[in-house]
Amino acid sequence: MMRLSRLAGVASGILTLWSLSGASAFAAYDQHPRFEEFSKELEAEYQIPASEAKKWLSQSKKLDSVLEAIQRPAEKSKEWHEYRQIFLTTKRIEQGKAFLKQYDDLLTEAEQKYGVKKEIIAAIIGVETFYGKRQGRYRVLDSLSTLAFDYPKRPLFWRELKAFFALAEKEQLDPAVIKGSYAGAMGYGQFIPTSYLSYAVDGDGDGKRDLWNNPADAIHSVANYFKRHGWRDGEPVTQRVRVTGDQYQPVVNDRRKPKWTAGELKALGVTPTEAIADDKAATLMRLEGKNGAEFWLGEYNFYVITRYNHSRMYAMAVYQLSEELAK
Repeated sequence: MMRLSRLAGVASGILTLWSLSGASAFAAYDQHPRFEEFSKELEAEYQIPASEAKKWLSQSKKLDSVLEAIQRPAEKSKEWHEYRQIFLTTKRIEQGKAFLKQYDDLLTEAEQKYGVKKEIIAAIIGVETFYGKRQGRYRVLDSLSTLAFDYPKRPLFWRELKAFFALAEKEQLDPAVIKGSYAGAMGYGQFIPTSYLSYAVDGDGDGKRDLWNNPADAIHSVANYFKRHGWRDGEPVTQRVRVTGDQYQPVVNDRRKPKWTAGELKALGVTPTEAIADDKAATLMRLEGKNGAEFWLGEYNFYVITRYNHSRMYAMAVYQLSEELAK
C-alpha cells in the first residue's frame, strides 16, 4: 500500500484569549509548536511517518468559520419545537419517501442483514445530509486541523485528525480534497474519521468503502453502526407519556442510557400511553414542545440513536422522521 504523499458551548471569551496567546498564529499547522507531539503520536498509533504528516499539514489552513460554528450547534441553541421544524418538513419527508423508493433493494438488504428498520436508516441520512445532497462544504483537512490545534477543548479533534490521516491512507484518498462538515464528519451519514475506520463497510462488494458517492456503502454502514451499538431488532424506540405529581422530577433527563425500569417510573407518577412491561429498561425525557412540556419514555433503541449524536432532540427528530417515512 502506498503511503500518503456527538465540545460546543465554550464561551467566546475563552476562544479570543486562546487566539491572542499566539498559539494559532501560523500559516499552516506543520509549523505549530505541537506539531512534533502530534506527528509522534500519529506514527506510534498508525505507523504514518512525520514526513507524511508534515506534507499534509503544510497544506492546511486555519478556518475561523469553523471555530465560530463549533460554538453554536443547533442542539444547544434551540428548544425542541424549533429544532423539530428543521427536520420534520414536508420537503424532507417527501424526499425521504423518494429515497426509500429509489434505494428500496439496498435498504431492504441492509434491514435484513443488520436488523435495523429501513426507515431509521433513511431518517439518519435524511437528518444528516438531506439524503446525501448536503454532505458539507469544508475541506476536512482544514476543519480538523483547526479544531485539533486551535480549539480549547481539542482532545476529540486531536484524535480525529490522526484517524483522518489513517483513513486516507487505508482507503487511498487524498486528504487535501475530502469535504465534510465543520466538525470533520463525512459522507451520506456524516461519519467522523474514527467511526469511518471502525464502522464503515463495503456494501456492494467492490472492495471499497466510499461513503461520499456509493449509496450501498453508506446505507450498510449506517445500519452496521446501529447494530454494533446494540440496536434491538423489533423493539420500540419511544412513546409519549403523561406525568402526575412531582416525584418523577429528579429522574427527568438524568441520563441517556436507560437506568430505571418502566415499573419504577410508573411508581413515580409516569403513565405510558402504550403497553410496556414493568421490567423494561427506560428513561424519562422532557422536551419543550410548541404547546409546553412534552414527556417521553425512551427505551434502549432510543439510547442507541443517541450513540450517533448525543442530543435527545436529535434522536427524537430521527425517530419522528422515520415514523413519517413509514406511513
